Amino acid sequence: MKYIKLRDLEVSRIGLGAMGMSHGYTGAGADESESIRSLHRALELGVTFIDTAEIYGPYENEELLGRALKGRREQVVLATKFGLVSHDGPGPWNLDSSPANVRTAVEGSLKRLGTDHIDLYYQHRVDPNTPIEDTVSALADLVEQGKIGAIGLSEAGPDTIRRANAVHPVTAVQSEYSLWTRGLEERVLPVLRELGIGLVPFSPLGRGFLTGKIRSTDGFAEDDFRHGNPRFTGANFRRNLRIADEVEAVAAQAGATPAQVAIAWLLAQGDDIAPIPGTKRVHRVEENTAADGLELTAEQLAELSSLPPAAGDTHTKAALRMLER
Repeated sequence: MKYIKLRDLEVSRIGLGAMGMSHGYTGAGADESESIRSLHRALELGVTFIDTAEIYGPYENEELLGRALKGRREQVVLATKFGLVSHDGPGPWNLDSSPANVRTAVEGSLKRLGTDHIDLYYQHRVDPNTPIEDTVSALADLVEQGKIGAIGLSEAGPDTIRRANAVHPVTAVQSEYSLWTRGLEERVLPVLRELGIGLVPFSPLGRGFLTGKIRSTDGFAEDDFRHGNPRFTGANFRRNLRIADEVEAVAAQAGATPAQVAIAWLLAQGDDIAPIPGTKRVHRVEENTAADGLELTAEQLAELSSLPPAAGDTHTKAALRMLER
């Protein structure tokens, strides 16, 4: 496994998103032992960068990581997120990045994760009711206290990123980025590179779509994020199958899997990018991390980069209102 730096934070070039072990996808939470084996296998393969959030469950994913990483904490660059749980207000799925909520949230995450510090602490979504300067000032206090090591933002736009970084250096911005979600390339990515901020792409496999394994949505549970997602419904789904087929064709040329090709394409976009493909299966951890050794040709990269945009929005209308892009 190769390693890169997100600003000054060294991480494995491929991380692991833990969300789906407890939350968001069909079968989440059904097999904790397999999830823990997957986490341990990732560490064995050199993955150091593990991502979670308090909202996943809520709380269950952090608790799972706390159990899985007991005695292994020193092997991990641990990232979690706050801001989608209003602790003294209406509760989960309510934006709250007020300084008081930040202070409450971090204590809960530290306890659930079984650690005395969080390596990278992200604001999960920008809170329009709290100036970003106030939020980052509270986070800077946590850095000073040693409770967090670095500050991150998730799905923040250029203006928010600049304002936040002016208060305290932002180490990384997490955003959806993949072969079928490339909107940040025009406005966000140039700002990150200007300011020396790393990029952490989540859903690098298009919520599983780019693996080529999803040919129908019939098996999605009603609480699966993809159930009702515009890209997974009706004519959009049928059109997007053609993108998956194109990735599969390049994979056949490269002697790799579609998932490995999708991750390798991301890695080729710069040495300041650390994707966090999510899975709860050991064999998928092994498959995804092997993308670190895949070098695509210039022709293959060009072919992938020229794929048409995916049909449909990345989120439902309600979820889109929480994004800055």
